[in-house]
Amino acid sequence: MNPFTYFIADLHLSAQRPDITECLANFLAGEALGADALYVLGDLFEYWIGDDDNSQFNQHVAALFKQFSQTGVPVYFIHGNRDFLIREKFAHKAGMTILNEQHVIDLYGTPTLIMHGDELCTLDVAYQKFRRKARSWWWPKMILALPLWLRRRLAQKGRETSQQNQQKLSMEIMDVTPSEVVNYMQKFEVQQMIHGHTHRPAIHQLVANNKAAIRIVLGDWYDQGSMLKITPKSIDLLSAKL
Repeated sequence: MNPFTYFIADLHLSAQRPDITECLANFLAGEALGADALYVLGDLFEYWIGDDDNSQFNQHVAALFKQFSQTGVPVYFIHGNRDFLIREKFAHKAGMTILNEQHVIDLYGTPTLIMHGDELCTLDVAYQKFRRKARSWWWPKMILALPLWLRRRLAQKGRETSQQNQQKLSMEIMDVTPSEVVNYMQKFEVQQMIHGHTHRPAIHQLVANNKAAIRIVLGDWYDQGSMLKITPKSIDLLSAKL
């Protein structure tokens, strides 16, 4: 069998969308088996309020990934803007390895920068301000010290506010800033980048480091079931059946 690696992002798993969880289960039990690795590039959950939230749903998702990882496929995770409170406790239960927010991998001989992608959307000034706070050392510590019921209420309220704010933002503001893409590719000295967040699956051609480069964007799983399969000879954006 030819070697291959899978990337997924923006599944936004929740108990309210069992069809997405079922789609994930089918993917892990089917196409993903035998992969060299599976990378989950953030927003695995609709929201995450702490590893101490031992709901039946969260335990089920962890069990799906644990069972998959036990087949011998390593699973790597990068935090998204919805699940940046995931810590080692959940990662251990799920058989995942947490990577840095920006991480370079050797993808069949091509150094590739992988990330969630929200840091690229610099025109959304209000969100970037929140992102800096949310990724600080003190804010997660403060939030995780709150009672679980209160964190759940705050998360639900936060989602409602976010959805209202998104309706007021232009498509340009919610998309990546092209110059920021180039900045990151130059910083990490790569010609290939993979990210999610914007829910706009595509393969973009650009110039970085004075050379041709590509940016691969994953879609969401609300209705796309977006997956990226890379082999030494091909790059394929695919869709699972929801």
